[in-house]
Amino acid sequence: MSAVATHAPAAADDAAPAPGRALLEMTDVSLEFRTRSGTVRALQHVSLSVRRGEIVGLVGESGSGKSVLCYALLGLSDRAARITSGRIDYDGIDLRAASERELQDLRGREIGMVFQNPRAALNPIRTIGRQLEDVLRRHGAVRRADLRERAIEALREVAIADPQRRHRAYPFELSGGMCQRVMIALALCGAPRLLIADEPTTGLDVTTQAAVLALVRERVRASRVATLLITHDLALAADFCDRIVVMHAGHVVETAPTGALFGAPRHPYTQALIASTPAGRDALEELRPIAGGLPDLRREDLPACRFLERCPRALPACRDALAHVAPGAAHAVACNNPLGAP
Repeated sequence: MSAVATHAPAAADDAAPAPGRALLEMTDVSLEFRTRSGTVRALQHVSLSVRRGEIVGLVGESGSGKSVLCYALLGLSDRAARITSGRIDYDGIDLRAASERELQDLRGREIGMVFQNPRAALNPIRTIGRQLEDVLRRHGAVRRADLRERAIEALREVAIADPQRRHRAYPFELSGGMCQRVMIALALCGAPRLLIADEPTTGLDVTTQAAVLALVRERVRASRVATLLITHDLALAADFCDRIVVMHAGHVVETAPTGALFGAPRHPYTQALIASTPAGRDALEELRPIAGGLPDLRREDLPACRFLERCPRALPACRDALAHVAPGAAHAVACNNPLGAP
């Protein structure tokens, strides 16, 4: 197993959240895209939850459905997308039934989003300060006379040096790491109760990655913000998340507390992900690439387990049925032949 498994899980943090009712709960959500070349079954029967003050990592290969899931819960899916089943519940509100006006009010005020590419997400022709003030004006309940000072304070809170000068800057004048900090400031300045961070450290060096995630964790713990962290970086998830949800080809295949998942993964895909992840003391020859690739989700003959054609533990039954072991428990797995099974 990779050295990733030896990282101290965030759940051991004294400030980790106590069990409680989920602020966000997605239940049995399926989503498809209608395209000229066929219907893409991007999500199938996906369930996950996030509690106040908890950081949940959503991990998996590119194309596994992580970002699709988050855009769906925000009501920002492509026009070709259609949710075909399931419920998305935010603090008792059914987001699937909410109007666009209601969703616009929730986005930014109740739910903050850190987008994957900050340079694309920031408006290139508005200063950083104006963009922060726009969010504060709409969601922050800040007096007009106080907008500038509150925007500068938001930059200071994400450890941006010389925030008065950065307030006047345009996105192209800032580094990638600084733009990412601005995105975090934008997501948090409306004091959301739920934060969604989509690959927030993509393209950043290791030192900046650690600083950005430490900043997010500090703010999450201080304000008990429920956080969904989307990442392909398992080592990062091991360090910063309380629980991990593993996705493969639109399925949730395993959910567990961080320590349990890295210490004893039960799904063959989770084990393969960990074995393929480089860590500081791994030799290159110790890494094990995952054979094959994601299945074509337009196929009419998709097996019940979408990992079937890559799985060394596959059984004949995996083509027609998928067993859910301990659904709803702390450590749940969707597999007919999980690791550790008799």
